[in-house]
Amino acid sequence: MQRLCVVYLTEPHIDPEHVIGAMGDEHDLRIFDRSLPIGPQFIDADVVIDSGGSMGTREMLDAAPRVRLWQIMGSGFEHFDLDYWRSHGVAVANCPGQASAPALAERAMLFCLMLAHRYPEAHANLQRGVVSAPLAHELRGKLLALVGFGASAIEFARLARQFGMRLAAVDIREISDAEFAERGLEWCGKPADIDDLVKMADILSVHLHLDNRTRGIIDDRRLRLLKPGAFLINVARGGLVDEAALTAALSEGRLAGAGLDVFASEPPDLDSPLLRLPNVVATPHTAGHSDGTWRRRADFCAHNVDRIAHGLEPECRIS
Repeated sequence: MQRLCVVYLTEPHIDPEHVIGAMGDEHDLRIFDRSLPIGPQFIDADVVIDSGGSMGTREMLDAAPRVRLWQIMGSGFEHFDLDYWRSHGVAVANCPGQASAPALAERAMLFCLMLAHRYPEAHANLQRGVVSAPLAHELRGKLLALVGFGASAIEFARLARQFGMRLAAVDIREISDAEFAERGLEWCGKPADIDDLVKMADILSVHLHLDNRTRGIIDDRRLRLLKPGAFLINVARGGLVDEAALTAALSEGRLAGAGLDVFASEPPDLDSPLLRLPNVVATPHTAGHSDGTWRRRADFCAHNVDRIAHGLEPECRIS
């Protein structure tokens, strides 16, 4: 196996220890230093690990003449200049959704519980000294409708089944009869069937990558198809949902609540009326940020570095 030079572009809030531990001492790992010139740090780079796919710049790629793999340490890549990397013939890979699926599913489940048990209202009553209100809603028997049935949705469905929830999903791929039964689905369809899925949902949860096809996929028209008592959950990407339409639906009582970890613009505007609504529970894009997620992503990045060192194609290649 060839010994490679690996440059790690880490975000300020991310501890590099997961990558350092996963890489071991089989390759030469360099943590990118923002205070130093770019050129010397990339001139001998064979692989670059890009935390979240948002750290790399064209200047960095231009300074890395021998780079063979640009590894995104995340699953989404809507902020990555993929066309520029493609034009330079550099392989780009992301991490599989299974790395963040457990954390995303747990946050989605948390949102379901908080909304069903009317946590914001209950907490406000506690502060006012009001007891025995509000009346909670049990999740048992509610239908969880999943737009997209990849790793995070599958894990969310697994958790939801433990609460006695019913399941339905749409996905671009074919869901086999065996998987349909194994996952406990009672209905499934293709993207053309999203409207039917939305109409039957008690809880609608979106699990898609953000691109030109999926941006605004939950728009005003589809929000109007939801039951008035339904909840919307989004731990995927903010741009999947029309925020103005969602704010209107929640404000007008056409939707019972929303659990949001992602927003159209991040960080979100703190004066946004959406964040001030009493039927919204929200977190600052932290659903996928768990110790397990970063450990699994680091292990996958190290695995792909080893593949390059052995002259093999990287897994999860997107360009």
